[in-house]
Amino acid sequence: ADEHIVVTDDGSFGRKALVTAPLKELCSASPPPALAVAIGPPIMMKFCAETTRPFGVKTLVSLNTIMIDGTGMCGGCRVSVGGETKFVCVDGPEFDGHLVDWDGMMSRLRSYKGQEDDAHHKCHLELDGAAR
Repeated sequence: ADEHIVVTDDGSFGRKALVTAPLKELCSASPPPALAVAIGPPIMMKFCAETTRPFGVKTLVSLNTIMIDGTGMCGGCRVSVGGETKFVCVDGPEFDGHLVDWDGMMSRLRSYKGQEDDAHHKCHLELDGAAR
């Protein structure tokens, strides 16, 4: 790319906007981009794909799901793409953002939220104890 557009939620750096605002502007231009690449939080990638969809701009996303064994055997990284089950660790991590079942993927990511919160809390307790 020959242009670097920076946006932040609060405007502390670059332009105050969501990433989808300049993305929509670029997709509205003539000619539109041939490809959009979104890497980041799932909710951001989902809305990038939804922004590019009406313009027909191919959108590549890089998924970061739960991964356990890296072989696809455990199924932890399972995601539906175009109605087919894919395993991010062996079939990806890059997929067509217009075909990803974002809601299903984000639901699976939340399945270990309790354990993650407990681990995060324990980590902070240990760090706080080590500082004494």
